[in-house]
Amino acid sequence: MTRAIAVGVDGSAESLAAADWAAREAALRGVPLRIVHAWLWQPLDVPVVQDEESQARAADAVLREASKRVADRFPDLPVTAEVRSAGAVTALLEEGERAQMLVLGSRGHGALLGFLLGSYGQEVIAEAAVPVVSVRERDAQAGGPAEGGEVVVGQQGSPEDSEAVLGFAFEAAAARGAALRAVRAWTLPPVFAYSPGSLRLADEAGGLEPFERKALAEALAPWRERYPDVPVTEHVEIGSAGQVLLSAASRAQLLVVGRRVRRVPLGSRIGSVAHAALHHAGCPVAVVPPA
Repeated sequence: MTRAIAVGVDGSAESLAAADWAAREAALRGVPLRIVHAWLWQPLDVPVVQDEESQARAADAVLREASKRVADRFPDLPVTAEVRSAGAVTALLEEGERAQMLVLGSRGHGALLGFLLGSYGQEVIAEAAVPVVSVRERDAQAGGPAEGGEVVVGQQGSPEDSEAVLGFAFEAAAARGAALRAVRAWTLPPVFAYSPGSLRLADEAGGLEPFERKALAEALAPWRERYPDVPVTEHVEIGSAGQVLLSAASRAQLLVVGRRVRRVPLGSRIGSVAHAALHHAGCPVAVVPPA
């Protein structure tokens, strides 16, 4: 059974932009789209007339608006839509278990219980079992995903460490007929971080930068073989990983980064590179969990 692309909507402009992006992505990949809105009856602590039935009708209206918008633009796309009676994070994580990716607006702020309020988005990104794509309203206004620009992916660590993020990036580039730019940033290690083993490997490669270039080439090799029609640019640069990646993605149509979750007392943190990409990239950002 083909797994759908799932998108969360809450009635905000950002969530409708996410629905547009998700629909285009589903059409490119030839897969169904699933639109969900998470809603639970919860009296609001404000002096307005409100009841469960009227809020339920409003939740249905959010879903109808998004569904009609997608149907008008992509009439041949198979679409299912559902109001989920669950908390936003719970509903989206459950959807992620059945979907191939989740798509969220970056700053949902609907009057109902939206899907991305405060830390909800980060919690979904940190816990989802599938890639999560964050879309801003201006991302949809800038044009469809097939309209120029590279897919940019950040590669770190060993080939095994980056297997999931590179696989997603190559698949996205192939679906669009786009070029791929693979970025590996490196910095000079502090003196105490040197070891005989690391020095030997760097020496064998001809120095630190050639060592990094070799590491990137080795990580890309199996994916180049699997996707021979995807043009690839290998980009190795000294500097902060977040800054190097954002600079390389200044004209990208999609930025793909890996997820490195760190547990903290107040929740989960997704890693500094993913955090920087989500807050500062000028294009949609896909955050990919480890394989």
